[in-house]
Amino acid sequence: MNGPAHLDEILYPEIEPYETGELLAGDGNRLYWEQSGNPDGKPVVFLHGGPGSGTSPWQRRFFDPAVYRIVLFDQRGCGRSTPHASHPDADLRHNTTWHLVGDIELLRRNLGIERWQVFGGSWGSALALAYAESHPEVVTELIVRGVFTLRAHELEWFYEGGASALLPDQWEDFIAPIPVLERQHLIEAYHRRLFDPDPAVHVPAALAWTTWEASSLTLRPDPALVESMTEDAAATAFARIENHYFVHGGWFREDQLIADAGALRDIPGVIVQGRYDLCTPIMTAWDLHRAWPEAEFVVVDDAGHSATEPGIARALRAAADRFAHA
Repeated sequence: MNGPAHLDEILYPEIEPYETGELLAGDGNRLYWEQSGNPDGKPVVFLHGGPGSGTSPWQRRFFDPAVYRIVLFDQRGCGRSTPHASHPDADLRHNTTWHLVGDIELLRRNLGIERWQVFGGSWGSALALAYAESHPEVVTELIVRGVFTLRAHELEWFYEGGASALLPDQWEDFIAPIPVLERQHLIEAYHRRLFDPDPAVHVPAALAWTTWEASSLTLRPDPALVESMTEDAAATAFARIENHYFVHGGWFREDQLIADAGALRDIPGVIVQGRYDLCTPIMTAWDLHRAWPEAEFVVVDDAGHSATEPGIARALRAAADRFAHA
């Protein structure tokens, strides 16, 4: 899917990869990767959200293909990477933030890239921050959108009831699969169902989890977006991987990504945030802005969370264009 039609007026034209492959990442994982644009151009790696959403062709289009060497890959367990987290006996023990940070470094070295720009939104922003704070010497620039750092109050806002104040109808559908006595700890209650090997248990739970998130991504309802995210296998991988990461707090110390933002001080950056983002409220982007004031802070006043919203898409393309010849 190359994205909603309105993106044709904002982003670069559709392109196809000039190379694809599999990264043998260890622990039995084989990660799909691709390169598009200019093989001799400025390297950029795109980090998708979720965790567990996988990449889509339209995500290549933020970058000028004449200038950028565009690298996309599907993180462990999702997209075209294997083993897929939708399998009834999926084992996610070796799927953590720090495994993914290691995968990014392995991919960079395997592709013969010395340094690259890092671009990530939503969960991809958390992964981008974790990677850049761990390996600042190989990051030329950092662009993050819909900033998410998996702090306890961020998870509680969206998955334990805070956002229900604004989306009470969708919230009712989200909690419906969970018995009343288990609703005090919804992430844990969903964990039990999502990792039940019986598809009659884990598929309905995955669809409810994914529909809740998909329904809140845009400022205005977007039924097509919800439908695109709720195919059984993709929704199961998405919900399982997200929930697995959230149960473990991303394997971060509380507030780690904000506290360690000093490591970013010498990396040129842009933070893009929708003012009415319900999934990852602006409070987190603001905290990152205060901890990393050297980065440009762009608030899109008429947008929610999704990178497909016009204002967000324009700001992200502008950020990539700004660094194209840096």
